[in-house]
Amino acid sequence: MRLFASAAGEVVLPAPHLVLVDRADGGHLIVNPPRPVWERSELTRDELVAWSLLVAAAGRAMLDALPALAGGCLNYWEAGNWSLHDDAEPRGAKSVVESRRVHLHLLGRSRTAADPAWQWGEAPRFPTFHDRLAWAAPHQQLNAHECAAIAQRLERIAREQYGLEGTRCVLA
Repeated sequence: MRLFASAAGEVVLPAPHLVLVDRADGGHLIVNPPRPVWERSELTRDELVAWSLLVAAAGRAMLDALPALAGGCLNYWEAGNWSLHDDAEPRGAKSVVESRRVHLHLLGRSRTAADPAWQWGEAPRFPTFHDRLAWAAPHQQLNAHECAAIAQRLERIAREQYGLEGTRCVLA
């Protein structure tokens, strides 16, 4: 589900089978840059600035909209590594430039997180490629109400605080 889109990029929910942080433990969103790149330095100066502003707006929106993040914080994790694993499709060694796609995970950190991988005050723990599906299976995505609240807040922050033009809420 895409929550928000603009020329700066898009904010989406992770695939249901790859949710890294349960909604009760702070939630998980992904911010994609305005175009696919394998490395953030491939973005133009203006694209990088706009994407960074979108990331900040999305993070602030999560903090403002999610009750689970009251008194909490976020971790920001740039990813794209699992696509390079030899066992990822297509199987075998891959070209980094052709296979990796930069995206930034926004990982909510709740003071009351139940998952041992997300305990307050500890560094997060991530699964290996082979363990990722079983590890993520019990984690629930943010629900429709939470997504709507984040998208509404994000749209306002992007426009009013960061001047990101042409933004729109896309709850579908």
